[in-house]
Amino acid sequence: MPSLVRSLRLPAMLVLGVAALALGACSPLTAFANLTPTDPSRKLAGDVAYGPDPRQALDVYAPAEGQGPWPVAVFFYGGSWEDGRRQDYGWVGRALAAEGFLTVVPDYRLHPQVRFPAFLEDGAGAVAWAANNAERFGGDPQRIVLAGHSAGAYNALMLALDETYLEAAGVTPARIRAVAGLAGPYDFLPLTGEITPKVFGAAEDLSATQPVNFPRADAPPAFLAAGGEDEVVEAEDTRILQARLSAAGAPAAARIYPDLGHAGILLALSRPLRGSAPVLEEMTAFLRRHVDAAAPNTR
Repeated sequence: MPSLVRSLRLPAMLVLGVAALALGACSPLTAFANLTPTDPSRKLAGDVAYGPDPRQALDVYAPAEGQGPWPVAVFFYGGSWEDGRRQDYGWVGRALAAEGFLTVVPDYRLHPQVRFPAFLEDGAGAVAWAANNAERFGGDPQRIVLAGHSAGAYNALMLALDETYLEAAGVTPARIRAVAGLAGPYDFLPLTGEITPKVFGAAEDLSATQPVNFPRADAPPAFLAAGGEDEVVEAEDTRILQARLSAAGAPAAARIYPDLGHAGILLALSRPLRGSAPVLEEMTAFLRRHVDAAAPNTR
C-alpha cells in the first residue's frame, strides 16, 4: 500500500509551482498543501500536544464565522501507517471547517517507531482531547464524527467500531455520532506485501486488527467511499464493510466514485479538484444528517 505522497498526481495548474518547491526538496503533497487555494475558515490552534510524544500533536480549524456550538470532526490522514504529517492536510481541515465542523487534524505515531495498535491508541487520545477541549473552541463534545483517508480511514473505522480504544482513553463511545472512511483498507487478511506484515504482524490476534470483524447494530452510521479506479486499496473493501454493518443492523452507505483513484478521492475534497466528484458534499451531508439528530449542547 504506497503512501499518498508516492501515488499523488498533481493537477496541471500546480505543476510550475511544484517544480519551484521541488528545488527546496518539498514532497508533492507538501507542495499541494502549500499551493492549493483553501476554504474560508479559521485556524484556532496549532501544534497542540495531546500526549508526550512529538508525534502526539494536533491542529484545530473552525468555520470562518460564528461561535458554535459546532459538531466536531476528527480527521485522520493516511500514509500506510509509515508516513504523513498534519501540516500537509490543513486544506482538509479547512474544507471540513467551512462545512460547519470544528475540525481536529492530529498526527499519530508511525512505523517503525510503533506497530499496531499504538496508532489507534494515539487516535483515541486525539479524540479524547477533542471531547475534553472542543467546547472552549466552540465545539459540541457530545457530537463528534470521525473521518479519514486510506490508513486514516482504517483508523477512523477501527475507533468507531471497536469500542475498547475509546473507552481506554476515557471517551464514551456514544459521543461518536457518525464516521466516514475514504479508500480505507478494512479487510486485508492474510497479511501480504511489504507494509502490513511489518505493521500488524506482531498482533496476538490478527482477526482483531480488521474493521470487518466488528460489525454491531449500535455502531455509528458509516459513510464508506472508494474510487472505482483505485489500484492501491480495492473498492471491494468498502463494499464488504458496508454489507457487514448493514447485516448487523447499523446504518451504512457505500459510495463508489467510478473515475477516481486512491489519491483522487481525497484530492476531490480540495477546492481546485472539487468538481471531479461530489465527495465533500455527499460525505458532509451524511455526517451532518446524523449529528443534527443529536441536540447540541447549550452554551
